[in-house]
Amino acid sequence: MRTSIATVSLSGSLTEKLTAASRAGFDGVEIFENDLLASPLTPEEIRARCADLGLSIDLYQPMRDIEALPEEEFARALRRARHKFELMGRLGADTVLVCSSVSPHALDDDALAAEQLSRLAGLAEDHGVRVAYEALAWGRHISTYDHAWQVVRSADHPALGTCLDSFHILSRGSDPKGIEDIPGEKIFFLQLADAPLLAMDVLQWSRHYRCFPGQGGFDVAGLVRHVLRAGYRGPLSLEVFNDVFRQSEAGPTAVDARRSLLTLQETVGLASPPAPAPPTGIAFAELVTPDAAPVSAVLGALGFTRTARHRGKPVDLWQHGEARVLVNTGPAERRDGTRLAAVGLESPDPAGAARRAEALLAPVLPRRRAPGDAEVEAVAAPDGTELFFCATGRSPLPDWRADFEDVAPAPHDGGPWRVDHLSLAQPWHQFDEAALFHRSVLGLRPQESVDVADPYGLLRSRAVSTDDGAVRIALTVGPAPTDDTAHAQHLALATDDVVAAARRYREAGGPLLPIPANYYDDLAARFEFADGELETYRELGILYDRDAHGTFRHCYTHTVGRVFFELVQRDGGYRGYGAANAPVRLAAQHAVRAFTAG
Repeated sequence: MRTSIATVSLSGSLTEKLTAASRAGFDGVEIFENDLLASPLTPEEIRARCADLGLSIDLYQPMRDIEALPEEEFARALRRARHKFELMGRLGADTVLVCSSVSPHALDDDALAAEQLSRLAGLAEDHGVRVAYEALAWGRHISTYDHAWQVVRSADHPALGTCLDSFHILSRGSDPKGIEDIPGEKIFFLQLADAPLLAMDVLQWSRHYRCFPGQGGFDVAGLVRHVLRAGYRGPLSLEVFNDVFRQSEAGPTAVDARRSLLTLQETVGLASPPAPAPPTGIAFAELVTPDAAPVSAVLGALGFTRTARHRGKPVDLWQHGEARVLVNTGPAERRDGTRLAAVGLESPDPAGAARRAEALLAPVLPRRRAPGDAEVEAVAAPDGTELFFCATGRSPLPDWRADFEDVAPAPHDGGPWRVDHLSLAQPWHQFDEAALFHRSVLGLRPQESVDVADPYGLLRSRAVSTDDGAVRIALTVGPAPTDDTAHAQHLALATDDVVAAARRYREAGGPLLPIPANYYDDLAARFEFADGELETYRELGILYDRDAHGTFRHCYTHTVGRVFFELVQRDGGYRGYGAANAPVRLAAQHAVRAFTAG
């Protein structure tokens, strides 16, 4: 099916919005009236610009407060409508959105509403225009899709149909199954938006918190299935009011929007991109740094051994059990400080994973390969993190380790270490995009979003993972766009004995994050521990959590650049990430930074 997007969903001038929609692959646009009024282009020039970009103008919107008015008021509304219909002729748009009235002058009279909408449709028909009538969730007298359809059916005019909007339907808790009773040819347009499940005024909810399908809590796919069963064959169009999108660059937002529709089309059976191939593990995490010494010191204290060196690049491979860390001192990265720049994902089908990523608009990264280098595909996540699809040790598939020369044997007494999870800081305006990307492109399952109390605001976190927990990624965004805590990243390393690992690290000269004594006093009140257990945790700065499945013990190194390490021990099937302890950890990190800066 064709795809469309309302210009109100993107930021910038109308020209910038049209260009972004076209480059993202949309077939058409809804022109929001305010965008046209603010544009220096004439309607004819806008029409030509859309044609040059390969975009149809699928809807002009919105027309407000038309129906169920006193006759004098309705006469003024018709005069306004006549002007808009003439304007639409200049634009080349043939469908107008009419929202259910919120006017204080509107009367609670369905028969009058139907009669006036029929007269409006007659005027529209004279101008070659169709009227799509939509029930606003906060409409004065008509606020549900089935009520709007009853009025449209009663009006019985060929140029009058209904517009269905997923937000207005699902935010009110209406049952979308009744959509199947509407003849498909009378559904003139379909607008789609998701939203987080919030308890608030529906108007404020609508104006500020809508998001693209798959980023919220609504069953948008279920609604679309009902619309398709009704026989609708028009475009799938996005109309999203969102404060973040209004401040974000139009191009990436349009790509995120298009990806959401591609994923939605796959879910409802309208498209068949390459099947997802969820990763099966973490092959490596790559740190880039202007100075390898601080990172190497931390890795050495943690028990890692530098086992290999890249043949043609300044990249070292450090290994401890199954955990592998690449340290890259390439000159192009020097200005950024130490950061987590790339992740190698073990994939059952690396080529298939790359094809899916490309089909869902993930940018495929060009690689400068020397003769003999392994051909490993990579794509970029929304935050710029490079994701490599790996087949470590699975001949005849390319093995990324073939690019490295051994410099020392891998240790055999390191214990069952592996990467437990990664925490990737997201730009403040890409948090929801990142969650959708990791779910749709990589096939990871998102968990509920969690707000964590930072000393200077709320930090938002959402984990995505495979069903078996082999790959876990925590996506985070800080309290404010300019807050440095928003940029912290960390690598969590799993061991079967966190106490022993913490002692070895400290004895090797590695400083652990100090945790306030008040935290351990609270632990003593909440849980029972064996003799001496709590004192050990207090000594080493180990934090503790428990859920219905098991227990979690974890501690942290100091931060190097933007990166710190976490040592974790999961017992009994614990499924979380120690979120209950995050406020204590964040406060401790702030304290260390303040002390260091002082």
